[in-house]
Amino acid sequence: MSATDYLVTIGLEVHCQIKTATKMFCSCRAGFGYEPNTNVCPTCLGMPGALPVLNEHAIERTILAGLLLGCRIPEVSKWDRKNYFYPDMPKNYQTSQLDLPLCIGGGVPLYEWSFPANAKPQSTQDGIVRRVRLDHIHLEEDAAKLTHFAGYSLVDYNRGGSPLMEIVSAPDIHTPDEAYAYLKSLQQIMVCAGISNADMEKGEMRCDVNVSLRPRSQEKLGSKIEMKNINSMSAARRALIYEIRRQAEELDAGIAQVQSTRRWDDSLGESIVMRTKENAHDYRYHTCPDLIPVHTAPLVQRAQEEVPELPDARRKRLMEAYGLPSADATTLVSDTSLCAFFEDLVREGAPARKAANWVLNTLTATLAEKGISASDCPLTPAALAELIGLVEQGVLSTSQAREVLDSMWVHPELSAQVAADSLGYKKADAGELEAMVDAVLAENEDMVQLVREGNAKLVNALTGKVMKAANPKPNPKLVTELILARIKNEPATRVS
Repeated sequence: MSATDYLVTIGLEVHCQIKTATKMFCSCRAGFGYEPNTNVCPTCLGMPGALPVLNEHAIERTILAGLLLGCRIPEVSKWDRKNYFYPDMPKNYQTSQLDLPLCIGGGVPLYEWSFPANAKPQSTQDGIVRRVRLDHIHLEEDAAKLTHFAGYSLVDYNRGGSPLMEIVSAPDIHTPDEAYAYLKSLQQIMVCAGISNADMEKGEMRCDVNVSLRPRSQEKLGSKIEMKNINSMSAARRALIYEIRRQAEELDAGIAQVQSTRRWDDSLGESIVMRTKENAHDYRYHTCPDLIPVHTAPLVQRAQEEVPELPDARRKRLMEAYGLPSADATTLVSDTSLCAFFEDLVREGAPARKAANWVLNTLTATLAEKGISASDCPLTPAALAELIGLVEQGVLSTSQAREVLDSMWVHPELSAQVAADSLGYKKADAGELEAMVDAVLAENEDMVQLVREGNAKLVNALTGKVMKAANPKPNPKLVTELILARIKNEPATRVS
């Protein structure tokens, strides 16, 4: 049988690092970019006698995530120890949650714009294709970072102890494309709410993928195969495509699948078995004796006051408030920082449709060329609004404005007007411009006559002559309009 003859069941366990100043159980700095093993203390290094202290902000952020995803928040949540022996956890256990997590149930909406570009679903009225059910969300401490070399490994404990949400889906995903959309939608929600940067390249969001196959006539789920620590949406999609095909081929050959954990090697494009039959009891969970249970009511109340606008609601608002077409609103919503830049641009006075056009075309092209996001753009919304204003006033043509934009990118301290002046682009005096046009037309009577006879292409040549002679450079569109007006209104025979 082919892979399409089997029922595919997929579940995802997404680890999302919460954006906090300090770690989960100590006051060490959390975050990236520090020298290895500099943000450590006796608590996160598991020294004897060091006791943990809860990070209240991390708990509140987890509850906020639960509210956004429609989870039930139990009145009491407790902490457990997950025991395992590995150098990325020096205590030989991880403080986590098992039977009383912070968030239960809920679901992740699959936004239509979150699917891969070559697998877009049919357009929906509210932008949501369907919802993937969640099992729960629990909070734990992150492990340290291991870097493996030939014959040895290095460990950086800076990450160890950072607040980490684990968002566990129900076995409710059926295709690699849905898995991709689930990760993208979840990332957007976390970034939108300020809960996490969710940057998969930095490891701020990563996932374990569970997949099983069974014949369509079989009710019982097939043996679960798990692939650990996948660090991009595309990699998760590729891993699932490979693993579904691998399992289908083995099942066709009569090879029964055994519950196991595999490692996805994205460079090889294949999964490699690591260990078999790992279950919760293998970790010998027990209640953490050093931490008291959390009573969630006051934290829920605070989190409810911070519930932000979700991407589907934001898309609808962009269309209604700014008159944007569905495609433009969808593109903006898919990039939180870009959407924020657009709205700031409108607040600075730029017309909404013109602002969207500049952001979605000119700005995104420049950002892509520089390899940065809108949040790192050196150009402020106020500066770009001023530039758009110069175009609207007729001072600059669109092509001239793009040159000015390039100059402002290199010199962000310059205003749009100053940058335009430095390139020789100024609003020409009406009388001077008319005199210059008259002079060029007088010098090129043969071309003027050909234009009258229907050779419209020569108008561009006449415009070019005016632009070459002009200093400062006027808007070529205005020059062309003036040339056409002069030719239309002047007498058949010019008097020298």
